Amino acid sequence: MIQGQVGAMTDIENIVKKQRAYFNSGKTLPVEQRIASLKRLRSYIRRYEDEIGEALKEDLGKSSIEGYFCETGLVLSELTYMINHVRRYAREHTVHSPITQFVSRSYVKPSPYGCTLIMSPWNYPFLLTIDPLVDAIAAGNTAVVKPSAYSPASSRVIEKLISECFRPEYVKVVTGGREENAALLDQKFDLIFFTGSQTVGKEVLRHAAERLTPAVLELGGKSPCIVDSSAKIKLAAKRIVFAKFLNCGQTCVAPDYILCKKDIKDQLVKELCRQIRLQYGAYPLNNPDYGKIINKKHFDRICALIDKDKTIIGGGYDEAALKIEPTVMDNVTYADAVMGEEIFGPVIPVLTFDSYEELYRDLASKPRPLALYIFAEDRKVIRSVTGRVSYGGGCVNDAVVHLATSEMGFGGVGESGMGAYHGRTGFDTFSHNKSILDKKTWIDVPMRYQPYKSKLYEKIFHLVLR
Repeated sequence: MIQGQVGAMTDIENIVKKQRAYFNSGKTLPVEQRIASLKRLRSYIRRYEDEIGEALKEDLGKSSIEGYFCETGLVLSELTYMINHVRRYAREHTVHSPITQFVSRSYVKPSPYGCTLIMSPWNYPFLLTIDPLVDAIAAGNTAVVKPSAYSPASSRVIEKLISECFRPEYVKVVTGGREENAALLDQKFDLIFFTGSQTVGKEVLRHAAERLTPAVLELGGKSPCIVDSSAKIKLAAKRIVFAKFLNCGQTCVAPDYILCKKDIKDQLVKELCRQIRLQYGAYPLNNPDYGKIINKKHFDRICALIDKDKTIIGGGYDEAALKIEPTVMDNVTYADAVMGEEIFGPVIPVLTFDSYEELYRDLASKPRPLALYIFAEDRKVIRSVTGRVSYGGGCVNDAVVHLATSEMGFGGVGESGMGAYHGRTGFDTFSHNKSILDKKTWIDVPMRYQPYKSKLYEKIFHLVLR
């Protein structure tokens, strides 16, 4: 950690200065060098796989299997994907030249932004730090990486891994809290990539605006889970329970609340309770594979959202272990406290609706969510929901798992974020596509030059420019 505000500012200023000089040297540009860096990062992650898992267990209580398939494994998958595709993504590609540019070649050349800042959250501390770093390296940038202070064990292993893997003028981890965040945001970066809360996201965007720095914001919001009467209720409940209580509900794309048709509500609630018992046991607080809340502040906040009178299952907690039982609340309305903020914990409220027009009106009046899930067998309903509602991304008849692919971009819309990453989309996010016209010199068409005297030229312009 960099100590003291003045010290933090000075040290970080030097880090950015060295990274900018390294980028300007052109050493990050060769594609073979980028691939070598990605392969090196992959080898170090494999070397430290056990330590990463232990850190995730310490910070969030994640089991080894959950830590791997939700974090380390997804990072390795993104690395392998990018290693296999970056040569193609980095190539310039020719586009059509209009007749008015006769004779020329028009092409687009992907180029890295330069010195980038990646700020990551605590809920998936390894995945959400290293995944965007993979895309930044693949695109040819340098990166200053700032993991969250709320997940200190994960931050330590990330710092250790990166410091051994890369020179600091190429990739550098800065740990610490608010002072370090403030010092970083006072620097001029070429791109800022932030994942976290909307409140902090607004602050990041304010600082970026002062320096006209492009920013990608991966935020959150209350992501609805719609269950139609045509849905396979047992399977829907099974998948909702998995998605909601993964990482103890501390997932930005977790189903925040359920909106179901009134006629299937009782059946759905019954199946949700059954699935909680099947997946987490009769005593979830004693389940060693069930995670914990990140800290006491968030534990107290989540507990305050639980209305005991509306709790169907769960609601219990272990304050010493920072664990809260998987909880389902029924007969909830938009006026309840649990609907006033993103829950980000193991509590799922169930609301009902009568018609889809009513549902569309309600959702249109609320901030646009990062994710939306629709469980239905009626394809007309599915087409209507996915077309009418604005949201970042989501699933049909499943939840959360849409983010586990490098073939689709992942990101929000409106209040839930701007920009996206993963795979090709991530490469493009960390690249500027230069538009270049290469005009040939063996002929020079005279029509564009003054004096404009020929009526023939005017007729030609009217013919080709329309």
